[in-house]
Amino acid sequence: MTHLPDQNPNGGPLPGVHDLGYARLDTDRLERTGDAEVVYGAGKTPEQVVELLRTLHETHPNHAVLATRLAPEAQEAVRVALPSAVVDPVGRTAVLGAAPVLRGTVAVVAAGTSDAPVAAEAATTARVFGAGVDVITDVGVAGLHRVMSVRERLAAADCLIVVAGMEGALPSVVGGLVGVPLVAVPTSVGYGASFGGVAALLGMLNSCAPGVTVVNIDNGFGAGVFAARVARRAAPAEVKEQ
Repeated sequence: MTHLPDQNPNGGPLPGVHDLGYARLDTDRLERTGDAEVVYGAGKTPEQVVELLRTLHETHPNHAVLATRLAPEAQEAVRVALPSAVVDPVGRTAVLGAAPVLRGTVAVVAAGTSDAPVAAEAATTARVFGAGVDVITDVGVAGLHRVMSVRERLAAADCLIVVAGMEGALPSVVGGLVGVPLVAVPTSVGYGASFGGVAALLGMLNSCAPGVTVVNIDNGFGAGVFAARVARRAAPAEVKEQ
């Protein structure tokens, strides 16, 4: 007998899967990993985004749930249908549900104001995934004195997210100033030869500073998840030492 992927071999729905017809939500992810599934809004209708976010919240009523990459139409639909949701038009995110107990600190460092959408997505993600966030903006390498002025804030974090477009040099500079785990995020900000963020991506991958890891172009979400998990792991160790 052949069973569909979302069926239990003994018949009936597969445990841990909420089938909405157009999507099968992984409702066991929170138990497995400590983090609930996230709604990726690109390519989905506003109605689908609302239903997915509402269903995740109903499944995890005591845990904040997140939707990313929301078009303006989807953002408005969430505001109307889910008035308690927090919608961020800059980061294109929506958060529904109670904020978690925050552990550790993630510093989100943006090279320029043009990098704000990706930095905002990273900051919101890190908070939803349980880390405190310190946002540091407009400290690009064209003015190195700006980076030096926030060195203490960089060193105080448990993990750094460094967001930059153009040539993508900021993570190397920050990685040479402090010994904090660092995830670099190349953005698609720049003129023609930046190739939509490829120049920044290659610059970060070729960083001469040790301890720099890199996510994909404009992937603030991926960086936020990684950094929050590092920060959460760091916090219990601090408690044990007291």
